[in-house]
Amino acid sequence: MSKDDIYRQSKSFIDDFDFGENVATVFDDMLERSVPFYRELQRMIAEMAVDFAAPDTRIYDFGCSTGTTLIGLDRAIGPRRLTLVGVDNSEEMLAKCRAKMAGHAFSNAVELVRADLNQGIAMDDATLAVMILTLQFVRPLYRDRLVKTIHEGLEQNGALILVEKVLGESSLFNRSFIHYYYEFKKRNGYTELEIAQKREALENVLVPYKLAENLEMLRVAGFRYIDVFFKWYNFVGIVAVK
Repeated sequence: MSKDDIYRQSKSFIDDFDFGENVATVFDDMLERSVPFYRELQRMIAEMAVDFAAPDTRIYDFGCSTGTTLIGLDRAIGPRRLTLVGVDNSEEMLAKCRAKMAGHAFSNAVELVRADLNQGIAMDDATLAVMILTLQFVRPLYRDRLVKTIHEGLEQNGALILVEKVLGESSLFNRSFIHYYYEFKKRNGYTELEIAQKREALENVLVPYKLAENLEMLRVAGFRYIDVFFKWYNFVGIVAVK
């Protein structure tokens, strides 16, 4: 696993964050050190997936990045004649995903698709969709439409598992939660310079909603049952059932 040192050196100009080769190379380390309880989240997602993954259906991982979730889902679910579909807009991420998956003997079929979620998606025969820190990178203009499309593409009683970075419900809590999060990143070896430069790179790219706004979006899309299964300051996991 290559170490994330993208923002270690001071930069005179900060480009917008993207998921190109530089990020793809260090992405696994970035997630481990930047996402609270990342491994536990992956375990929880795979555990819940077992209850929704029906044989002869499809599971979609939107924003599959390097394939960690796809591998975890396959291990947890076991052979059920499923098709696991990984979707990502970055060819560099998909290349890393293919390389990582080559070391795992899948029990189910796997497909990788390059697609821009801002332009919409196509789903069929789906009992589960997962979006792990992905929806926050979809432009707000297209988010409601995307979630509605996912709802329509799921079979009855199918589920969407969503993990997002969120804003606090008030400015007081938002400031506190961001401070706690940056302290978490420092404990994992990031410097104040790295944190500041990455924050600037993400400013116009990652647009978080409040938890209440995400829940309302899911309700409006038509999901019948919605609950929070994980919450750590400004990170949240939500499961929604059609």
